Formats: sequence, structure tokens, C-alpha cells
Amino acid sequence: MHSTDLEVLGHAARWRADGHAVLLVTVVKTWGSSPRPEGAMLALRGDGRVAGSVSGGCIEDDLIARVQVHGIPATRPEVVTYGVSAEEARRFGLPCGGTIQLVCEPLHEGSAVEALLEAARERRLVARRLDLASGEVALEEADRSAGLRFDGRELLTVHGPRFRLLVIGAGQLSKFLCQIALALDFEVIVCDPREEYRDSWDVPGVQLSRSMPDDLVIELQPDERTAVVALTHDPKLDDLALMEALRSRAFYVAALGSRRNNDARRERLMEHFGLAPAELGRLHGPAGVYIGSKTPPEIAVSIAAEMIAAKNGVAAAADIAAAKGGAAHTGSAGCSAAPAAPPLWS
Repeated sequence: MHSTDLEVLGHAARWRADGHAVLLVTVVKTWGSSPRPEGAMLALRGDGRVAGSVSGGCIEDDLIARVQVHGIPATRPEVVTYGVSAEEARRFGLPCGGTIQLVCEPLHEGSAVEALLEAARERRLVARRLDLASGEVALEEADRSAGLRFDGRELLTVHGPRFRLLVIGAGQLSKFLCQIALALDFEVIVCDPREEYRDSWDVPGVQLSRSMPDDLVIELQPDERTAVVALTHDPKLDDLALMEALRSRAFYVAALGSRRNNDARRERLMEHFGLAPAELGRLHGPAGVYIGSKTPPEIAVSIAAEMIAAKNGVAAAADIAAAKGGAAHTGSAGCSAAPAAPPLWS
């Protein structure tokens, strides 16, 4: 679950607690190009206030207008489709030919929104089953490979913890990488036991730890939603933490440095710490996609790009990384809605 999803559900829970009617809108299918992916959510309050997004804005405007005129009915969920024609695409912010299908769900006491939020706080992955005929909701443990499923009768969505980034080292490059990661909805933790670096740290929204990096990696128990990036250039800080991270389920583990430095690091990890070739093969080093970056902000962009590629399962990232050659980072520097079913406000 992205933090944007948590934000949407959080708003929905607070609004309901304050006595408002709330409609939860979920993108369940898209055809052609679409501004938002399947699973994107919008919470719509009875007075027209919104949190989240399901399109470029025009679909939201149409939903708001419907709610302001007709209110939110306390009935079962329904399916609505927008798009199809070029004129509709222009009005609703969809590329020509794009179509988007939504499930519009009036929330109630049994919608289990609060339970989803609690699961996310506990870093548990949960599947939410919504029966469209009754509006009943059931929660169950989810497998990491599970994703959104919709067959017209039941909607299954998977919810879990935010993606998390652990950065080892509180230097200048770390500040830029952390700022980018925050913008990408990551929970960000920086670890640096060196007092001279911690004292100058000034990035709001980032948790700063004084622990030894390897101890913190063990404590955090990195899962498939955790990335670990080592940026200190100090083997005493980086190597043990990388060893623990590479043996964990972290989806991305990377280290800064030249190709020569990273080759030496791999040798140390194999000879002194006993990492297997398969474990060493998970290490991204030099960290980042090659974009000719020179300055710390540019290097941060390249690392963030590689991390997001790994998060999204983009295999091409490895091919791009192979093109780095010797130039590795060193750390220097008019339409109407077309409902597929009777609309909510008919």
C-alpha cells in the first residue's frame, strides 16, 4: 500500500467518525491509456470534499457534482465506467480511447477501513473482499504475490505497509535521496552512528537513528517492501549492514562507490562474511541507473530511479545498469459518463 492509499483510507475513517457519509471509489479496470492505475482510490465525502485521485481531475469533478446534487446513497456498491469516445476522453482527462471502470462503495460500519489502517501500522499484508451484491466486507491474510482482482461480483484489493527505505549515512547525498523518497511516498529512516554527521541532519519527515547500521537492519527485519542503500563509503558501517540486508527479503539493496570499490566490497562480503553468490548477486553496486550524473542531486535521482524500477519489477533496469561501464558514481559530489450498470444516483 502506498502512503497515498493510507491517506485516502485515513481521511475516510476520520470523516465517518465525524458522522459524514463517505463513498470509497476504486479503479478496478482500465482499457487503453489511463491516468491512474488499477487500485487507485478516492474517498468522497457527502459535502463534496475528496481525498485521493482516480483520474486527471475531470472524473472527480463529475463524481463530486453527482454527490452534491444527489448525496451518497446508503446502498450497495455499484460499477460505473467512464470514457470510450474521443469527446468523452477529452472531457474526463483520459487519452483518446481510454476507458476507466470504477467501483463506488458507500462505506458503513462493516467496511473494515479502521482494521486496514491498523494492519498497515503493524506492517501486515491484508486482502479485503467486497461483495458487490451485499456490500459485505471480509478481511484475510494476503500473499505477497496477490493483487487486485475484480470479476463483476467481488472486488479483492490488497493492502499493507508503506514501502520503506533505510539509508545508511547522513551525508549530503543522503539528504537528496531522502527528499526524493519522501516525495515517492516511502517511509524513510537514516542511520548514522557518527555524531559529526547526525548533528547537521535537517530533513523533516525522516527518522534518524544512532544505532549501528547492522543492528538496525536486524531490528527492522527488511521485507519485500523495504529498500536498503549504503552511502557512507566506510566498510565498518556499510559491510555488516549490507550482509544482513542481502540475507533479508529487501526488494532493493545498493551501495555507493566506483565499480572497483564495489568489486572489492563483493570480495569482502564473500570471503569474510560468507555470502553466497546468489546473495551477492542481489547487490546493486554501483548504486543507481547510469544517467551521467555528477552532482549529489543527480546521483540521488539515479539511485531513486533504480530503486523504483526494482520496486515495480522492471527487468530492463538491469540492462540499463549494465551500460554504466566505468562511469560509476563515486559520491562526489465534451463527454458524459457511460455507466456500465445503473448509476448510483439514478
